[in-house]
Amino acid sequence: MTTRRHDMPFGTRITPDGVLFRLWAPGCERVGLCLADVPHEPVLSMIACGDGWFELSVPDAGVGTRYRFEVNGGLRVPDPVSRFNPDDVHGASEVVDPAAFEWQDEAWRGRPWQEAVVYELHVGTFSPEGTFAGVIERLDYLVELGVTAIELMPVADFPGARSWGYDGALLFAPDSRYGRPDDLKALIDAAHAKGLMVLLDVVYNHFGPEGNYLHVYARTFFTERHHTLWGAAINFDGADSRPVREFFIHNALYWLTEYHFDGLRLDAVHAIIDDSAPHILAELAARVHAAIGPERQVHLVLENDANEARYLGAGRYAAQWNDDIHHALHVLATGEADGYYADYADAPARHLGRCLAEGFAYQGELSAYRDRTARGEPSAQLPPQVFVSFLQNHDQIGNRAFGERIGQLAPAPAVRAAAAVYLLAPAIPMLFMGEEFAAATPFLFFCDFGGELREAVTEGRRREFRKFARFADEATQAAIPDPNQAETFAHSTLDWASLGDPERSDWLVYYRELLRLRRQMIVPRLRGMAGHAGTFETFATAGLRVNWRLGDGSTLRLLANLSGEAASAAEPPGETLFTLATAVGKGELAPWSVLWTLEASS
Repeated sequence: MTTRRHDMPFGTRITPDGVLFRLWAPGCERVGLCLADVPHEPVLSMIACGDGWFELSVPDAGVGTRYRFEVNGGLRVPDPVSRFNPDDVHGASEVVDPAAFEWQDEAWRGRPWQEAVVYELHVGTFSPEGTFAGVIERLDYLVELGVTAIELMPVADFPGARSWGYDGALLFAPDSRYGRPDDLKALIDAAHAKGLMVLLDVVYNHFGPEGNYLHVYARTFFTERHHTLWGAAINFDGADSRPVREFFIHNALYWLTEYHFDGLRLDAVHAIIDDSAPHILAELAARVHAAIGPERQVHLVLENDANEARYLGAGRYAAQWNDDIHHALHVLATGEADGYYADYADAPARHLGRCLAEGFAYQGELSAYRDRTARGEPSAQLPPQVFVSFLQNHDQIGNRAFGERIGQLAPAPAVRAAAAVYLLAPAIPMLFMGEEFAAATPFLFFCDFGGELREAVTEGRRREFRKFARFADEATQAAIPDPNQAETFAHSTLDWASLGDPERSDWLVYYRELLRLRRQMIVPRLRGMAGHAGTFETFATAGLRVNWRLGDGSTLRLLANLSGEAASAAEPPGETLFTLATAVGKGELAPWSVLWTLEASS
């Protein structure tokens, strides 16, 4: 058994003399500490230490002590680095002893990234319980499915009872709706015991609109020099930016060390604006790898709409979510061509082939959706495993008005073909919860804001879709689920009982078989793959050939017809690994055909 604690320059630290409380409040001349579990909640004056720092050691405080800070002459706020806020984001913070949890995974060193098969899930809707403990109940199922890593959508404390998690306010505190800090640690400990990595989504580009008080007492945490979709940007490059940068670097180190997560996925880093050098993304990666050391395998993953290949590779970020491959697969399967799908509608098979062989589809080309601005950087020089491929994720489902999954949008043969392509390709595959049994439940956008913000979010959600022709009339707009209603959240909860239906169980068998093939035949050959490993060509309406030189020198080949029309094509050489509806006649491919072959090294 072992214990773990990450010491930080802010927040609370349990010492032999009690508890040390620290806060960075450069906008305050005085700061008070309020002990909420003491009668009349006395206010203790904190000591000013210079450069905006205040601290106080309290002998009578200990584990379980509730506390808040008093700033600006009377406003009482939670600790921005609270380890736990049992009464939501506006309530008092609680002193937690991180060393109290006794870990059983002292031998765990992680898994190589090339073994990753990622399963993205939302803790609140993954199980009927909607808790960390509810996820533990399904770990054996995930192992049997064939995934090797679970990725939790953000769990940082958010306002209200329901949220996707991307509007977090207290970034160091697991939300109390899911359980206490030790419950999250128990989930990670249990996953490691079953050989599963656990990754966490983190949001470093903004805070949610409710529950974050940093702007009150630390205005220089933000800057008007840069703006994002959420208003003033986080100050990563101006005066007083050092404590801001440390806040996020320590957040990453905190989750990776104190909670023993195996990696982090950084949300929408294209919205992080930093004109300084080194860029915060570069510094964060360097600090993480230096602190963790070579004895553990920890993986940092980006979501970056700018397709900036410069951040990817050894010693930097292990991978990036590849929206390009999703968009190409989605256009092929559904025929949709509005919004950002318009950038792929001209030649979706070519875009898909480039993704499979070279990484990004857009490597500097002009994006019509982005007002014909250049998007992306060359990526063929990178190995395929620095790209995460997916057919569905929380955004691509939940950002639709009615949260439809791909199974409600495309014919089953098209979905099966798309799955066979992305699950067996050398890039790292990621499933979204329920995809493996073609879950019929939607995944809707949901939240639980209060006051005027509640109405603004509901109206904004409906206004967002008015630009689409099918939502032009008011009746259709009114039918869009209200994200603040509890029923919207409830409808998004996975229906595990549906696995008793033959249709759902057939899909599960299909996914398990694909992942078994990947584990046995593909993964052992991925180690050592270099850049420029793939080539591709297209034919017919949506025919595709892709070849990869694998790490052991063998050649993996894909032949696919991703259309509803038959196409002519010669079979590739090598041993057949997998075939789906391949032959109509000699040299002819049926609609939605996929053939994988493997040719040994000569």
